[in-house]
Amino acid sequence: MRNLKLLKSLRSSELQGPGSPQCFSVRADTGSLLIASQYSITEYDPRTGQVVSEASLTADGFLPEDGSGVVVGLQDLAELESACLATAGGDVVLFNLNTCQLECVGSVDRGLTSMSWSPDEELVILTTGQETIIMMTKDFEPITEVGIHQDDFGEGKFITVGWGKKETQFHGSEGKQAAQRKIQEVQPAVSWDDHRPRVTWRGDGQLFAVSAICPQTGARKVRVWNREGVLQATSEPINGLEQALCWKPSGSLIASTQRHPNKHSVVFMEKNGLLHGDFALPLSKVQAKVKELLWNSDSAVLAVWLEDMSAGEDGQVNTYIQLWTVANYHWYLKQSLEFGPDPQKAPVCVCWDPERPLRLHVVTRSWTSITYDWGWTTERSTGLDATDNASVAVIDGEKILVTTFRQCVVPPPMCSFELQLKSPVNQVTFLCQPEGTNQLAAFTADGQISVYTQDSGEKSDKSADGFRVVSHPLILQKSFRPAVLQDVPLALRQLLWLQDELFLGVSPGLLPTSSTLLMLHPSQDAGDTLTVRSEVEVDGVVVSVVHSSQTGTVALQLEDGRIRKLIWDCQEPSVEDWQDSSGCSINFPVPCVQMALCSISGEEYLLGLTERSHLYAGDSELASSVSSFAICNDFLLITTHSHTCRCLQLSTLTVKGLQAALASDGGQNDQNDETLRRVERGSRIVTVVPQDTRVILQMPRGNLETIHHRALVLAQLRKWLDSLKFRDAFECMRKLRINLNFIYDHNPKAFLENIETFIKQLSSINHINLFLTELKEEDTTSSMYPRSESSPVQPQPASKQKKVDVVCDALRSVMESMDPNKYCLSILTAHVKKTIPELEIALQKVHELRENPPKAPGAVSAEEALKYLLFLVNVNDLYDYSLGTYDFDLVLMVAEKSQKDPKEYLPFLNMLKSLEPNYQRYTIDKHLKRYRKALHHLSKCGEEHFPEALQLVKEQKLYSEALRLYSADSAHYKTLSCAYAEHLVEQQQAEQAGLLLWRCGEPARALQAFATSSSWRNAICVAQQIPLPPDQLALLARDLAEKLNEQRRYSEAALLLDQYAKDCEEAILALITGASWEEALRLIYMHNRQDITETNLKPAILEAVNTQTSFLEAQIGTFTRHKTRLAVVREQKEKARLEMLDEDGPDCADAELYSEASSVMTNSKYSHSNSRISSRSSKNRRKAERKKLSLKEGSPMEDRALMFALAEIITTVDKMREEVHNLLKVLVLFQFDKQAEKLQLTYDEALQMMEAAVPEVWPEGLQTSQAPVNIVLIIVFNSLSVHLTFCISMDLKM
Repeated sequence: MRNLKLLKSLRSSELQGPGSPQCFSVRADTGSLLIASQYSITEYDPRTGQVVSEASLTADGFLPEDGSGVVVGLQDLAELESACLATAGGDVVLFNLNTCQLECVGSVDRGLTSMSWSPDEELVILTTGQETIIMMTKDFEPITEVGIHQDDFGEGKFITVGWGKKETQFHGSEGKQAAQRKIQEVQPAVSWDDHRPRVTWRGDGQLFAVSAICPQTGARKVRVWNREGVLQATSEPINGLEQALCWKPSGSLIASTQRHPNKHSVVFMEKNGLLHGDFALPLSKVQAKVKELLWNSDSAVLAVWLEDMSAGEDGQVNTYIQLWTVANYHWYLKQSLEFGPDPQKAPVCVCWDPERPLRLHVVTRSWTSITYDWGWTTERSTGLDATDNASVAVIDGEKILVTTFRQCVVPPPMCSFELQLKSPVNQVTFLCQPEGTNQLAAFTADGQISVYTQDSGEKSDKSADGFRVVSHPLILQKSFRPAVLQDVPLALRQLLWLQDELFLGVSPGLLPTSSTLLMLHPSQDAGDTLTVRSEVEVDGVVVSVVHSSQTGTVALQLEDGRIRKLIWDCQEPSVEDWQDSSGCSINFPVPCVQMALCSISGEEYLLGLTERSHLYAGDSELASSVSSFAICNDFLLITTHSHTCRCLQLSTLTVKGLQAALASDGGQNDQNDETLRRVERGSRIVTVVPQDTRVILQMPRGNLETIHHRALVLAQLRKWLDSLKFRDAFECMRKLRINLNFIYDHNPKAFLENIETFIKQLSSINHINLFLTELKEEDTTSSMYPRSESSPVQPQPASKQKKVDVVCDALRSVMESMDPNKYCLSILTAHVKKTIPELEIALQKVHELRENPPKAPGAVSAEEALKYLLFLVNVNDLYDYSLGTYDFDLVLMVAEKSQKDPKEYLPFLNMLKSLEPNYQRYTIDKHLKRYRKALHHLSKCGEEHFPEALQLVKEQKLYSEALRLYSADSAHYKTLSCAYAEHLVEQQQAEQAGLLLWRCGEPARALQAFATSSSWRNAICVAQQIPLPPDQLALLARDLAEKLNEQRRYSEAALLLDQYAKDCEEAILALITGASWEEALRLIYMHNRQDITETNLKPAILEAVNTQTSFLEAQIGTFTRHKTRLAVVREQKEKARLEMLDEDGPDCADAELYSEASSVMTNSKYSHSNSRISSRSSKNRRKAERKKLSLKEGSPMEDRALMFALAEIITTVDKMREEVHNLLKVLVLFQFDKQAEKLQLTYDEALQMMEAAVPEVWPEGLQTSQAPVNIVLIIVFNSLSVHLTFCISMDLKM
């Protein structure tokens, strides 16, 4: 739905030469024009008005001096820095653009009728006067010469398989009469046809087509040849085919024109010569003739050059150039250039620029050159409020197709309504005033401005045929004719409708490098004339003008990217530089083809999109790869070439914030990013409906798609919820599948305070139920729809209840107070949807409805309520819950509505009714597996049911609950305690079992339990309480001491042996075994057993010294070995890292990722294959991490394994502190000084070595991610100082 808008035009009339131009070509490298006449060839630069080079064609005899010569072709050859021209006399001449010399490179005696070079300038096709084709190389070496007219169809001849006769074949809607229809004879070419062959190349240079007059029929026929000069196909006989011929650069179609009995059409042919589509020109068949068809370089625009067939009243003919585009299989006339009847102003040469697709060059008979530059634009209304219809106007010849997207989305080429004018439309502009943005003005090719406004009279919502009128068409209010000199077509451009009676236009300035801004308003004398109120000369060519509806600012862009601001709302308009808040001038780095004004963080910016898809805010680049953008209210929407649509709120972002937001790629971290949305490939923004959520996109083919961008939707929802418009928000969320939890999560406090408003606005029971059923504990504002960082955080209620419970209770209480009968189903839903469903209460309410049916009109019956409950809850669950209420009427009511067989539940219910109430409830609870309730009811059933209760306790392990139900002095309590103790023993909890048995008066069994669990203190207490005889007590003590020795609890074993078994020797030996030297000495002297000192104590001390010394020496050796290996591993990894950096170069972006602890650089055969551990528990993850730390040489994480091992060695040595301390004291006591000194030196050596190694093993720059090592380091650093202090204090100087 885009139009062509004239950006600028350059008219140059300084060139004056003899004769009139016949051919011209554009130099792609310099942009200058090569113009050939019947006398000379000239290179002319229209920007400067200077003749670059010139050579006479008559001086060397290439053309006759009398001016009768004809140039049939001219082509710029960039590689040769020359221009090649062909004359009708048969000469092919090279014009050297550097030396201005002419050189004849070949001559054809029979004369030439045309010359055409291939797009790659490797081949040239010449057609001769004898109807032949000569193909030559770029060096003018002949390749082949063939006749134009061939009897053969070509290599692509169709194959007939002979399936049936023509008379028996299907002829579609034409019927069988089509089989008998005679083939009409082809009519000869029209009289004005010049009978010259036309040659056109396909864009890739592999095929070319030739249109020539057939000698047999006198009509034109098109033949397609390949690059080798071999005929490929011949067109079918086409009656009325004309001379114009042009192959679409994309290669799909060949365009020509055809006269029908009732219309004049542009027709398209495929490369096999068959017709493939057409469109009718808006002219009668006798009105005009088509001189040429010209495709632009990107195949987007087709130029049709026409000339009137008959002269006007002044005896002159008019000339036109029309620009056509196609979308959704419909051809639109976008621009119409009318050059008038003056023959001197009529174009004689027209061509598109080879480099800039939308630049058209025209040379008139009077040697005036005109260059037009167009750009694509979407003419949309610029309103900001809901009164704007989001109108988009599409130019289609004399019609304007208007679509009001607020009311309806109509796919092109259809529209909401059409505006019919009397002349082709070239420009459309909408009124910029906020209250009238639906009105538009059209500037037509005849120089008039037509204003269309909304009908202020009564509007009927229905048409005459009964259909509803969705969009009312605009009506013509008035037409104006600007009093502006229009010596060339489109002299007035960039029309802007600022106010009701004020227009802004741009016209060429006094100099080619300047422009004039015209403020036009109706004349007081002639109401249909727009006079110039004021003029503003601009130093530079204005290529675009944009207006802001919010601020009224008008911004201009010059052709070099400079930005200017027009001060127009004053008596003397002026132009000034565009400045930022600091007063610095701001310009675009490169010219932009689309502009829009917006406010970013309170400062006004001009956004621009370049041809190269770069989006700028002033001189700051916001993003690249942008295909389109639009500003709507406070949002910037863009589409990208990566098929995404971004929507960003400008008031919450700075320019840098915009750059950062647009730079994000929408990966996994952006899955909940509301600003990003994927769209179809090639989508472009057509318009955005103001104060709405709809974004209209157009696909490359032309069809439309409406999306509701998540950012717009959420912004609109937040506005509605803040203004308590719950119904609008709910309807939007329901339609667009937004989670309904957002209604509460957006502002919980406001929702809870306005629940009654919420219920009244929704009114529908179904809507309230839908809201309740979608409630979840999840906070959607932090997960699904996160707020922007700048938005205020809404306070959460201080209640400790869960969100679902809070909302359900609040809604239920309000509905019950408003109308419990009307909201009965919603109240039931609120009970059922709580985190712990209150099904019993819901069922009870249903039961109450059954017992006391409400008499209010529209009230819900018990059957309807129960049926609804069955919809919410599984029928079996509901049956069980009803059974759990012990209300058999309720149970029967639920059972009747279910699919259960009465033979299944009636006998069961009858059996229950026959039981004693407590036992009945016990049976129901047991059936429902509610064992705690069942035990509670069973405990009330009397003595005879205690065995059953005991069995239930044992089966379901309900010991704690059972003990609470019986008094502590009862026999049942003792029985349950014993059963509980047996259970605890089975669970390896013998000590707790012993306490329970001791408590309930079973000391013998308690003693056995304490002995089993090695709880010796409790065991001795129970033994003395029984009491046990002394010999049995001593035996018990020995048994307990033996178990304690096995558990390495030597001090406790010695206490039992000494005090209760009365065996001091065994007690002393136990202490010696446990290295409790001082306690052993105490017992030795207390019992006067000094003999044990020599026999057991001293040998044990010496053995301990040797063991500790050997262990320390082994630890020192292991520590040294690991430290050395760690240094080697780190050196290897550093070397590998440097080698990789050398390969990637010094600027490798990933260099900082290669840390010295990385395992990526190792040449190990091991790999990380433990990817599945992410789902394990933390304990298992730690275990798996430790498995990775292999000390095997070459393992991936050998360095970390070595560091971990070194830390463990330090930890082990740290734990020896007390043991070495005690050992040194007894060594000194018994004068084992040498052994003590050796042990101390060994321990001191270990500590000194480890302290010195700490900075080397764990350097300061070590990453903190190595958690296992870091935990040990804390112990290392805290304990080394303790060790050193201890060693200094024990320094022996003997």
